[in-house]
Amino acid sequence: MAETALERHVYEPHKVGLPPLGRYFRQLWARREFAVEFSRAELHTQNVDTVFGQLWLVLNPLLLGTVYFLLVRVLSHSSASAKPYYFAHLLAGLFAYYYVTGCLSQGARSVTKSGKLLINTAFPRALLPLSSTLVAFWRFLPTLVVYAVVHVIQGCPIGPHLLLGVVSIAQMTVMGAGLAMFFATLQVFVRDTSSFLPYMIRIWLYLSPVLLTVERFPGWTHPLNPLFYVMACWSELLVQGDVLPLSWWLAGTAWALAIFVVGGLFFVSREREFAFRL
Repeated sequence: MAETALERHVYEPHKVGLPPLGRYFRQLWARREFAVEFSRAELHTQNVDTVFGQLWLVLNPLLLGTVYFLLVRVLSHSSASAKPYYFAHLLAGLFAYYYVTGCLSQGARSVTKSGKLLINTAFPRALLPLSSTLVAFWRFLPTLVVYAVVHVIQGCPIGPHLLLGVVSIAQMTVMGAGLAMFFATLQVFVRDTSSFLPYMIRIWLYLSPVLLTVERFPGWTHPLNPLFYVMACWSELLVQGDVLPLSWWLAGTAWALAIFVVGGLFFVSREREFAFRL
């Protein structure tokens, strides 16, 4: 009879401070299937009781883009809306923006809503905000299909340059995961955080090149907004077919990595206190 190797996990206490990060990441990676299945279950339950079900994954972004288009073009008569490809610019920006902020808002609630799971099960808690990031990613995928249709209809440039969009999506994902971990930790200690988030997200929208194009923002504002370079590279690449200078791509990557590292370290250093705070 063949011997079966038993896998043992020992979770050593660290109330404040960082655990050995190498072992922590190995434990995190070993449970990647849990994160994927958890995110799929979460995504399924969000629309299971509605008439259109998962079709809302397409209807939501389309309706969102239509509402903002009517707001900017019909009601405000903004000169920005008169530019070619404006609707494509609006959709590309909105879909990317709500992908990042979706990671943030869902991640912020990921720990506080999993109280029983945290108390009864031992696992790296970072799986929770990372699963929320996956949920936001699944919701983002259908918006790419919607945007592709609009892209072709509006006659936006098509070529190999579009492959660079993968870099922008990677930047958004890394930044979104960092924001999810940071605000999930903050929400545990300051429960009012989720009440302020909608206002912060709305203000951040107006400060990012989503409703307005890149050239409408003064140069001094660019470094102050962590999302500016990411959104600018993404929108100009997709809609205009322009590849912005390398420094812009590097700045977006630097912001994404910085937010991921700060958010991740903040989360991991405090996660053993979560069970006492919930």
